[in-house]
Amino acid sequence: MAEFIKIYEENPNPKEVKRVVDIIRDGGLVIYPSDTVYALGCDITDNRALERVAQLKGVKLEKANFSFVCEDLSNLSDYVRQINTQTFKILKRALPGPYTFILPGNNNLPTVFKKKKEVGIRVPDNAITRAIVAGLGNPIVSTSIKDEDEVIEYTTDPELIYEKWHKLVDVIVDGGYGGNIPSTVIDLTEDTPILVREGKGSLEI
Repeated sequence: MAEFIKIYEENPNPKEVKRVVDIIRDGGLVIYPSDTVYALGCDITDNRALERVAQLKGVKLEKANFSFVCEDLSNLSDYVRQINTQTFKILKRALPGPYTFILPGNNNLPTVFKKKKEVGIRVPDNAITRAIVAGLGNPIVSTSIKDEDEVIEYTTDPELIYEKWHKLVDVIVDGGYGGNIPSTVIDLTEDTPILVREGKGSLEI
């Protein structure tokens, strides 16, 4: 049964954040708010937890397109090949923000993602998310949680998320109502940025 922990974005309580971090570090799965929709995630370094996330999403782990959620751009060189100045300027302008940037992966990717040539990087503009990632000390692998409802693609109410997911994950963070528009996805692996999905993030970057 998942723990249900209320954290306020204006001033995330360090004690509550630590509780969430401890669960993630112990191999737990977390559902947490971001600057877009609620997402499902786990520690990027925990293969067993990664397998559980893939299983819940019904995908093979090595083929899964999960995002790496970072606290800031300082984690970038851990997983991304050297990028040019123009690309870095785009990242600096847009992040933190509601974007997923696809970047060329390097040789330090976690073992399960070794065959991937590119990775999706997120730095959400949400104090709860960034406090959790900072406490963990490394990125969270993340994927948005969708609703089965044909009309509403994403569940925004944490109580309803808890009802559906409390037996499947280990902790659910109630950070208030979430959004229902996902991040804008932009591919920066080529010379010219390519829009993959239009979402919450402005295209004027």
